[in-house]
Amino acid sequence: MSNIRDIAKIAGVSVTTVSRVLNDEPYVSEEKRNAVLKAIERTNYQRNYNAVNLSKGKTNLIGVVIPFSHHPYFGFLIDGIANEAIKNNYKLVLFQSNYDLTREIEALEMLQHKQIDSLIICSRECSLETIEEYKKFGQIILFEDTRNTNISSTFIDHYNSFIIALEFLYKKGHRKIGYCIGRRTGVNSEQRESAYLDFHRKYHEQINADYVFDNCYYFEDGERVVQSLLKLNNRPTALLVTSDQVAAGIQTCCNELGIEIPKDLAIVGFDNQPIAKVMKLTTVEIPLREVGRKLFTQAIKNEISQEEIRVRLIERSTV
Repeated sequence: MSNIRDIAKIAGVSVTTVSRVLNDEPYVSEEKRNAVLKAIERTNYQRNYNAVNLSKGKTNLIGVVIPFSHHPYFGFLIDGIANEAIKNNYKLVLFQSNYDLTREIEALEMLQHKQIDSLIICSRECSLETIEEYKKFGQIILFEDTRNTNISSTFIDHYNSFIIALEFLYKKGHRKIGYCIGRRTGVNSEQRESAYLDFHRKYHEQINADYVFDNCYYFEDGERVVQSLLKLNNRPTALLVTSDQVAAGIQTCCNELGIEIPKDLAIVGFDNQPIAKVMKLTTVEIPLREVGRKLFTQAIKNEISQEEIRVRLIERSTV
């Protein structure tokens, strides 16, 4: 394979001149530029972009770690990140982790080896201590509350969002409130659990462990939740569901079984996805595209920042 020195020799110019032509820089006469271009065509020269990126210290690639690529929640996040990347002439490298620690480490090692400029982690399995170790290699941005740390983030206060929904249901007369969640581990889940426990302490209400359902990610999981509810002698009168997809699945299954919404069971979803509007779900709106845009903006800045995105409750017909 030919290299820059071969091109320079054939064109009868210096290596510096060839470099300027390749990088479309000024101060090269038209005659020399044409000679270099002809030499490139003659030798079928291909640039080593890895070497170019190393020399520039920049790849214009941003890594994004998500647990699942086919979940609408992360789809909206990616949409916000991708649109901002296009505006700023960046490309994305997507890592689907399935909450596998080794896959997250692979993404962090790509940052270490300068194969990407920054890394956005939308939901993680690895520890904050691990992330701290890799911060020296480039920007790492998290989609979680990192206040009181030196790690940048755009985040939702999930404690507050849960309290908003719980207080809303309480004012509507509900005392037996349960919730559905994806996984029990992770900062966001811990914030929700804390809110749930504090709310019950505040109103001196008894906590029923049977009212908490985990591994709820998709529409189909709604049926599993409803089947579990039917087995309870003392059922909750309301559910907080941390995904509109799951909330819609619960609502659909209830309709099929003759369980009246909201008379027999009130439902509050989260995210305000299109399905929530179609199903007229009461939901806590999380502007995921806006979150994605903010995450990208932080990823291309060389500074530590933490930005909270506000939520709002949208009342429809399921409460």
